[in-house]
Amino acid sequence: MQDRFARLGRLSWRSLSGKSPRSVAGQVFVLQVALVVLLVVFAVFSLFLQSRRDTNAEARRRSIAVAQTFAHSPGIVAALRTPTPSKVLQPLTEAGRKSAGVDFIVVMDAHGIRYTHPLPSRIGKRFVGTIGPSLAGKVYTESVHGPLGHEVQATVPVKDTHGKVVALVSAGLKVKNVTNQVDRQIPIILAAGGSALGAATCVTALVGRRLRRQTHSLAPDEMTRMYEHHDAVLHSVREGVLIVDDDGVLLLANDEARRLLALPADAEGKRVAGLSGLEPEMAQLLVSGREATDEVHFAGPRLLAVNQRPTDRDGGPKGTVVTLRDSTELQAVSGRAQVARDRLKLLYDAGLGIGTTLDVVRTADELARVAVPRFADFVTVDLPDAVLHGEEPATTATGMRRIAVCGIRHDHPLYEKDRLIDFLPSTPQARGYGTGRSELVTDLSTATDWHAQDPERAAAIVDYGIHSLIAAPIQARGTVLGLANFWRSKEHGPFDEEELSLAEELVARAAISIDNARRYSREHALAVTLQRSLLPRALPEQSALDVGYRYLPAQSGVSGDWFDVIPLPGSRVALVVGDVVGHGLHAAATMGRLRTAVHNFSTLDLPPDELLGHLDDLVGRIDQNETSPETPAAVVGATCLYAIYDPVTRRCAMARAGHLAPALVLPDGSAAFPDLPAGPPLGLGGMPFRTAELDLPEGTQLVLYTDGLIEDRARDLDVGMELLRQALAGHPDRQPDESCQAVLDELLPGRPQDDVALLIARTRALPPDRIADWDVPTDPAAVAEVRLAVAGKLDEWGLAELAFGMELVLSELVTNAIRYGSGPIHVRLIHDRTLICEVADASSTSPHLRYAATTDEGGRGLFLVSQLTERWGTRYTPHGKVIWAEQALPKAENGAGPSGVDRTQ
Repeated sequence: MQDRFARLGRLSWRSLSGKSPRSVAGQVFVLQVALVVLLVVFAVFSLFLQSRRDTNAEARRRSIAVAQTFAHSPGIVAALRTPTPSKVLQPLTEAGRKSAGVDFIVVMDAHGIRYTHPLPSRIGKRFVGTIGPSLAGKVYTESVHGPLGHEVQATVPVKDTHGKVVALVSAGLKVKNVTNQVDRQIPIILAAGGSALGAATCVTALVGRRLRRQTHSLAPDEMTRMYEHHDAVLHSVREGVLIVDDDGVLLLANDEARRLLALPADAEGKRVAGLSGLEPEMAQLLVSGREATDEVHFAGPRLLAVNQRPTDRDGGPKGTVVTLRDSTELQAVSGRAQVARDRLKLLYDAGLGIGTTLDVVRTADELARVAVPRFADFVTVDLPDAVLHGEEPATTATGMRRIAVCGIRHDHPLYEKDRLIDFLPSTPQARGYGTGRSELVTDLSTATDWHAQDPERAAAIVDYGIHSLIAAPIQARGTVLGLANFWRSKEHGPFDEEELSLAEELVARAAISIDNARRYSREHALAVTLQRSLLPRALPEQSALDVGYRYLPAQSGVSGDWFDVIPLPGSRVALVVGDVVGHGLHAAATMGRLRTAVHNFSTLDLPPDELLGHLDDLVGRIDQNETSPETPAAVVGATCLYAIYDPVTRRCAMARAGHLAPALVLPDGSAAFPDLPAGPPLGLGGMPFRTAELDLPEGTQLVLYTDGLIEDRARDLDVGMELLRQALAGHPDRQPDESCQAVLDELLPGRPQDDVALLIARTRALPPDRIADWDVPTDPAAVAEVRLAVAGKLDEWGLAELAFGMELVLSELVTNAIRYGSGPIHVRLIHDRTLICEVADASSTSPHLRYAATTDEGGRGLFLVSQLTERWGTRYTPHGKVIWAEQALPKAENGAGPSGVDRTQ
């Protein structure tokens, strides 16, 4: 309100300042200066006249005194009786004139004839002036034009001892000498007048400046118009205005203030504390003088917003100015607006807080929590079990499971969490579930259909104070998924129709999230089932490695990480770790295809680089086959690490396609990452892969992993690899399974963001006494010698019962090598979990199993080999090929490893 009046004043001045040539302050200043000048001039003139009058009076007084003094001087009468009075009196009068400071002293006889005069030529002549009064014995003063000029003179009689006037004495001053004395006082008079004028002008200027500041340089007509505007605004605004002085006296009250406070007509000028009809709290505020901003006070039936500010901030008089605004209707509107804001805020928070995860139970719990206590006192959510499992819900409200319960108190009588409920068709829940429309029950105590569900529990709920219910069906995409029940107790009033719409909107926001979670649960269950069927359920039996492994799915579900342990001929073992980009069914299916492909390629006994090359071609074909205009983004990306460990030579051949390098933990406890050549990820094509071979001491731990183990948003890749190295180092004797758990505890204290596959294998070496080899000449006669040597070695190993079959196998294989191959020929016999024989030659031709006709002389050797052994095959080496065959050990030997220790996994 104060600002409004200030703006009005400025606008009034802007609108009027150009219409008047002189302001009120200027006019007052000119008038005051003119008055001061007149007063000073009059004072100077008065001083001049007073000075002149006083000077003339002083001249007369001095003339009389000199004349009387000389007239009464001793010897004056005696001198007059002498024959020549002038001779006696002239010197005396001149001496007296000079000492008395007058212009002349004249002694004359009774006839006016002069005896003395300053001008000797005038002696003996008649005195100029009136002598009659003096002859009568009186003192007479007058102004005459005598011999000396214009004179002021006093004439006194000279009496003898008898009182007779015998002569006259006249003394006086020339008028110009009297005027000169007045002129000498004029500068002093003018200086005093000028000083008075200057002081008065300064005071007038200060008064004018303050008046100009207070009137804002307004002219009289402008001042009149401004005050007219001021009064018009003051009494027409819809705000009450009061001004109270420092003593609590009401100085001003406009019409609106009188109306709002019901003030009497004569309220102005009275103390606020004595005004009748004023609320005590309001009166106390008005006389307190403190600042107030939009404080709400009652004035009868009205609710007023009061603002109070001091009036002495700019040097004004102490007091306060108060504005009053009737907020009775505004308060009601504000209350409704606040309710609307609260509801919008609730819906906004529901949009942010519901559906943060793809979990049906968690989403239902978020719906319950966001509505308590801001909308309902208790919230329960009921869903069919089918929805929890990702399936389509039933058509009736039976078999509903309560999965979320939230309330302002925990001792409520509502159905507990996880309770399986069959709602009767007459209940609001069953009706809402069947029709898809929300049900409002404003008074539960009189709702008989609701009581029919469970009369005892219904009575307990009503006795508890719960009195109102909204049963809102949770539906998305035209399907009802469950029910959300909103309950209110005695702490709040019953639900109304507007709140029914709010509940429907609130549930609608949660329904989409619940349906998405349901669909995700179904897809996740399918993906998990698929992934579990594709990952190895148990590791195969082998004697080359002690293996431990861990697989952790990501928070978002299944992914494409996989690992595998594949036994190879010659007691060798292949280790595989791979990672398919993405998550979900597509990634899991792609992982299964790649894992199957690795198994198939491993049966060819290919080197790691060649196997990765075939796998790269396969991924490229998958990309080409699955990429189409409908699915342009279905592109496969994968990484893989493939390693082959040979326990006979203790060498490990490895190659990688875009994968992280493995870690090695040596028997001394040191951990490092070998310099393994990097290759491009699978599917890029055009770039060859390279194999690196490492000599691994027995007991070395080979650690293969996927990037989810070491990569994290909060740390760099190098930091993660260093943490892995530190977690592995210093524990050479720890079992692989224990090492897996220790690494996960160190690097992944929580659930990982990405899938993690971890495979740790400790190498073993096949004892030399379990290996026998011979060089065979390219002479068919050498076959017999080989058979004898093999029989002897088997007898030494206690496997004499296998000698017959092994001799036949070696005879056929060595004979084929001599006949169809090329030297050198080498035979190796390995006693491991099976009895393995290998025949190597420098030829790259491979024999094939076929059915021989009855007329054929040959072609039955390999058939015989396949019948006498469990497996056989061919693998190629850089120097030729190796034909191998495995024969099962007797039951007493089965399961015993090279060192005689049971190595069954």
